[in-house]
Amino acid sequence: MATLMPHERKGKKRVCDPEVDLEEEENRREKNVKLVKALGEQDASVKLLEDLVFGAEDELVERLEHAANDVMGSLLDEEESSEEETTNESRLQLPAVRKAVWQDDDDDVEEDVDMGHRFRKDFTKGDAESRMSKQKLQQRLKEQFQKSMGGAPAWAETDVKKKKKVVDEEDEDDEDNLLRKTGNFVGTSESLPKGVLRIKKCLNANNDRPADDRLTTVQFHPSAQVVMTAGLDHSIALFQVDGKTNPKIQSIHLEKFPVNKACFSANGEQVIATGLRNKLFYIYDMMEGKIIPVPTVRGLSEQRVKEFEVSPEGGFLLLTGSSGYLHLMTMKTKEVIRSMKVSGNVCGTAFSADGSKIFSKSEEGEVFIWDARSSKCLGRFPDEGCVRGTSIAVSRDGQYLACGSQSGVVNVYSQQACLREAEPKPLKAIMNLVTAATALRFNPSSEILAIASRADDEANKLVHLPSCTVFSNFPVFQRKTIYRTHCLDFSPNSGFYSVANNKGDALLFRLLHYKDF
Repeated sequence: MATLMPHERKGKKRVCDPEVDLEEEENRREKNVKLVKALGEQDASVKLLEDLVFGAEDELVERLEHAANDVMGSLLDEEESSEEETTNESRLQLPAVRKAVWQDDDDDVEEDVDMGHRFRKDFTKGDAESRMSKQKLQQRLKEQFQKSMGGAPAWAETDVKKKKKVVDEEDEDDEDNLLRKTGNFVGTSESLPKGVLRIKKCLNANNDRPADDRLTTVQFHPSAQVVMTAGLDHSIALFQVDGKTNPKIQSIHLEKFPVNKACFSANGEQVIATGLRNKLFYIYDMMEGKIIPVPTVRGLSEQRVKEFEVSPEGGFLLLTGSSGYLHLMTMKTKEVIRSMKVSGNVCGTAFSADGSKIFSKSEEGEVFIWDARSSKCLGRFPDEGCVRGTSIAVSRDGQYLACGSQSGVVNVYSQQACLREAEPKPLKAIMNLVTAATALRFNPSSEILAIASRADDEANKLVHLPSCTVFSNFPVFQRKTIYRTHCLDFSPNSGFYSVANNKGDALLFRLLHYKDF
């Protein structure tokens, strides 16, 4: 075998493997493509930066305009399509107008309902409502439902209720204006409408000092914005009436003396209080802060004195004795100057507005009228339908006389008819109480008569005068509130109404119709 020399090997070409060369070539090409592509991207980014930094504003503005036109065109297309869809939906939702197949003329005629049926008698307010329209019966059923529910339920809230809330806010503003007024209140008011009374429950008058036992008295001061309470816890308390906090002014304790009745003097400077067990009574002088006991009254032979009335001019006390006796005592000398006697036992007394006459009622149901100066009996008459009398009240304007009975019936008379006629007929017999009518009180304007019974809870009604109809919305509360009423009173100009109950509370209500205290 011949051996090549080095110079010969150097000139000789090396023969390569063809498959290995092809693979290397393919890898080399792919690598070059990637390098070129990367260089192209780098050139594009560099060019974009150059355009932004060194100019090309025209080209940039053109691009932005083209983009804005594209967006606006798409929005217009969407609006046109939505309008077409809305139009198509509205066409689909248009109801077809239908005509009645049959029309009866009798449907247009107002038909009355016979109220004599035993299921409908409870919804009438008198024999005059023997027939009633369907609309009126529906309203009556609605009122009955709301009364049984303790007011309109929450799900019945409507726009009318929202308007009422606005009115209530205005009423609160009126109340704030009212509570800023003090002194000698003289005010006039438009006639009180019947049906529904605008009334608002306030904080209890004695909330600052609730009584520990049954309250027997609540009375407003004749000229100041003050209310007094007294009860079986041997105490008398005075409160400032503002309807919001009602702060306590003063309270006094009478040792071993459960108070049966307390009353302001005519000038409002003193408080007279009687007890349950004897004829001792106390006079509290508010100006001097002194408690004056009056153990004996000259000319008084009674063993005990519980009930009394203060004359309007303030010079006399009318003491109710036993066995039908009435004693007129002068406040100046604390002695009895005259006595009167009725047949049977006395259940209630009242002075006329000018103090010239005394009205008294016996438990046997007779009313006696006396001349206060001479103690002569001016007349007597039977309270119609009364088996046993329980109470009596007169209005300040000399127009009305109210008589309560054991059955709960309250007869309202004309005072003038009682003075002229031997057997006057009542203007109206109010039958909304089912237990004994033990408390009666006219408001100062003689537009409301408050009637109540201590024998049952919530037995408290407000009667509109002169219609003699009960306000349908009182008492209407979601829970028991009034309990057993023992005394009630109106403020000097009817702005407030208070009720003393057996729980030791003096409830306070704002009568929104009246703008003065």
